[in-house]
Amino acid sequence: MVTTTKTSYLNYINGEWKASQSGDFAENINPANSELIGTIPSSTKADVDEAVKAAKMAQKTWRLVPAPERGEYLFRIGELLRERKEHLAQTLTKEMGKVIDEARGEVQEAIDMAYYMGGEGRRLFGQTVPSELPNKQAMSMRVPVGVAGLITPWNFPIAIASWKSFPALVGGNTVVWKPATDTPALAYEFVKIFEEAGLPKGVINLVYGSGSTVGNAIVEHPDIDIVSFTGSTETGSDISSRAGKLLKRVSLEMGGKNAIIVMEDADLNLAVDGILWSAFGTAGQRCTATSRLIVHRDVKEKLETLLLKRIDELKIGDGADEEVDIGPVINKKALEQISHYIKIGKDEGATLLCGGEAATDGNLSNGFYFQPTVFSDVDRDMRIAKEEIFGPVLSIISVSSLEEAIDINNEVNYGLSSSIFTNDTNKTFKAMRDLDTGIVYINAGTTGAEIHLPFGGTKHTGNGHRDSGVAALDVFTEWRSVYVDYSGHLQRAQIDNN
Repeated sequence: MVTTTKTSYLNYINGEWKASQSGDFAENINPANSELIGTIPSSTKADVDEAVKAAKMAQKTWRLVPAPERGEYLFRIGELLRERKEHLAQTLTKEMGKVIDEARGEVQEAIDMAYYMGGEGRRLFGQTVPSELPNKQAMSMRVPVGVAGLITPWNFPIAIASWKSFPALVGGNTVVWKPATDTPALAYEFVKIFEEAGLPKGVINLVYGSGSTVGNAIVEHPDIDIVSFTGSTETGSDISSRAGKLLKRVSLEMGGKNAIIVMEDADLNLAVDGILWSAFGTAGQRCTATSRLIVHRDVKEKLETLLLKRIDELKIGDGADEEVDIGPVINKKALEQISHYIKIGKDEGATLLCGGEAATDGNLSNGFYFQPTVFSDVDRDMRIAKEEIFGPVLSIISVSSLEEAIDINNEVNYGLSSSIFTNDTNKTFKAMRDLDTGIVYINAGTTGAEIHLPFGGTKHTGNGHRDSGVAALDVFTEWRSVYVDYSGHLQRAQIDNN
């Protein structure tokens, strides 16, 4: 392993940067070349307890800050994010591996979310409705849930953190955040911006550490009122079970097995553009990544030819290189997981059209790279057609009708994102109606969600809540109904009006 000057990251609790009480550390590695970037605290339950105590105390006064003023903090955060966009993007690429253009796009997503949720400080709308009784007013309003425990993944270390933290804060909650152990640098840079924007002590708290220790402590802490998690379905299911027993509110955004459908009337060159971006962007490490290509038999052969030609032109390498199209996967364990599924696909009888191995030419051997991989002749019941691989692996399934394509799209356990390429208006509207996913794209790939619309999915992808958009406010606020009776005597609803 090549070593360079490293950073020792610290927790941020009650407005102070401090070491974990354990004194232990884990390493942060650049997946492009295995350089040691820094070390992070292996925090303990005691660190979480301290952070939650600070957040609970701060929430007593933060909830009383007028919502428009809470929004002003987010506007300041947005400005700081915009000023440091390039630095944040370079940091993101260095520790996570995605190509620099994608990293810039991710930081932009956080900027957009800051401005959007800042505006929601003036739009935390309730309702004013007529009462059924005279001289009485009826209304509803949003109020904060309390202390929010946020557990975020490594593949979008700043975007997803912004999806959760900004609506939580504008809604009057305080935050205890556990970022992924693979991407601590972005968490550090992000919280520095919160600090510089002047958030009161205890409103935002950062605790590094493992899911088994820090994550569990957040889930089980009696003073954490809501847990918002993005990650694997297995972990999310476990969180839901344990937090549910404690009657906590839980918001889950989990796995995907997303498909692009290409019909016989589609613009195939446009479809190939969408497939390449959605299947191999971020080296396939997106919950919205395309891992299934459901194509009409009449155009399957032509589409495969176009696709393989374009794949052959893709450049693999360090994402910091502006010319690179596909960066590394996150770590050695990810390489092993992808290789495991390649063997499964071969054993199941799928036809390997390209890739199928780690990329090790030249300097690539120092990092964690995998070739863009395509299987053809995939049966709908194969494991590679049903299970999430989380790498640059695409499975092609042929169909003879739109109805068959939609049926195959919907039969997996996940329901995050889907796409159809067609120039037929009737097919478009049938797909919009019948595809059982939280996000549907027409003549575009399965990635590219915008921050002002709800993000999330059906079935094993989530538990009904949504990140992003106004829907995120429903996660981090409670509804309170208020009745104001100025009649001067007791009135009984449903009794005195009959």
